[in-house]
Amino acid sequence: MDAPSLTSELFALAFGAGEGEESSARLAVPVFSEEKRETLFDTLGTAGSECGFDLFESEDWLVGLRFESATRGLGEISEALYRDLQTVARRRERELARIWNYVPRINEPTATAGGLEAYRVFCRGRAAAFERGGWRGAVPAASAVGGAPGLLAVMFAASRERPVMRENPEQVPAYEYPRDYGPRSPSFSRASQVRAEGRRWTFVSGTAAIKGHRSIVAGGLAGQIECTLDNLRLISRECGLGERLAAERPAVERHFKVYLRHAADFPAARAALESRLLRAGDRVLWLHADICRAELLIEIEASVAE
Repeated sequence: MDAPSLTSELFALAFGAGEGEESSARLAVPVFSEEKRETLFDTLGTAGSECGFDLFESEDWLVGLRFESATRGLGEISEALYRDLQTVARRRERELARIWNYVPRINEPTATAGGLEAYRVFCRGRAAAFERGGWRGAVPAASAVGGAPGLLAVMFAASRERPVMRENPEQVPAYEYPRDYGPRSPSFSRASQVRAEGRRWTFVSGTAAIKGHRSIVAGGLAGQIECTLDNLRLISRECGLGERLAAERPAVERHFKVYLRHAADFPAARAALESRLLRAGDRVLWLHADICRAELLIEIEASVAE
């Protein structure tokens, strides 16, 4: 196995812009290994901007991306951004299916919120915005990991059809977590499914070593990988994709992002996932980022298009 290393490049989102052109945006998240670009929505055309979001669109999909300075109150910024996000989706007649969040200094205390951890401050703002937008119970699939200092980055994907949200039977829904995890619960479902552009899409939220609502940290990285893979198996089953996210069906397109807290864990994590989860032809990004709970070492998300 090669020695762990980080490239000098950062993670990039790529969007098709028509006529062979492409739009892209770079996030301040270092990349391991060869794959450096997320190409999940590579056939979209540019669609202008609204409420601070750069927009990309196709017949069914609307994708929006916004970077926001978080040098002032992260909670207020998060609430305003999520309020605008819902406004854009509603105006363009789309339904929110999946959201990606890159939160600055995600595990560190914040000076503007009485020392509350940045992730908990972000969750408080996000929950308030969803609540004011009329959401109750199940909310879109999502992930939240560490991003650039001082910069909150959020991307959403919204479809014409209303998504169906899914939960892992061995995990408490995140939006029902007890107050042990902050003044407001994290606002996301474990997965969402929707039909768009003639395919069924499954978005599996950032998945880590959590059972019930507690982190499972026994066994270090190996133990966390084991628990995370079990959670992926369970949510795969709930989504009707079998035990391994439709791995046995060659025509199915699978995209993964694997977030690792420590660079030194890359060789072991790659060996474990290549033997037990990944297959030839999968698009896989290995990223160096802090996870939403300080004790967690790895998080995996998946997007599956049938």
